[in-house]
Amino acid sequence: MNDAHLHMIFNHFPIIGSIFGFGILLAGIILKNKSVQHTAFVLLIITAILGLVAMRTGEGAEDIAEDLGIAHNLIHEHEEIAEKLAILLYLTGAVSLLALITSIRNHGKAKVFAFVTLVLALGSSVLSKPVGTSGGEIRHTEIRENVTVSGEENHHNNDDAVEHKNETKQ
Repeated sequence: MNDAHLHMIFNHFPIIGSIFGFGILLAGIILKNKSVQHTAFVLLIITAILGLVAMRTGEGAEDIAEDLGIAHNLIHEHEEIAEKLAILLYLTGAVSLLALITSIRNHGKAKVFAFVTLVLALGSSVLSKPVGTSGGEIRHTEIRENVTVSGEENHHNNDDAVEHKNETKQ
């Protein structure tokens, strides 16, 4: 198992963990249920840790992908967005830890940390979409914009790509 394989395994957790963590925390806050909130905090902490693993395996995956002839610009775009998400994930994880500790201790600032965590988790969830999409575009040409049925990049607008697709079907 190489870094590219490990990266493909771990890169999904930060995306899914952010979305589920946000949803669970939102439900916990609305229901005023500390157990649900604690579950979300733990999930967001684990998400930050798995985000670190995804980042650490990304460099090796990049080298392997470039050796396979993948365009550097696709990899670079993904890496730049992923670095921003990683910082937000680490911050979310750290604040989640503070929120968990203050909530367990019934500290007066527990609600503040819960709401800050909620906002950070929302930001992580929103930013995870372009990270996942740009990562997918590296090997899945079918999700790239301006790609025709033959897999060749089409630098015209999408209407031209649809016309070309219809012509090739006939």
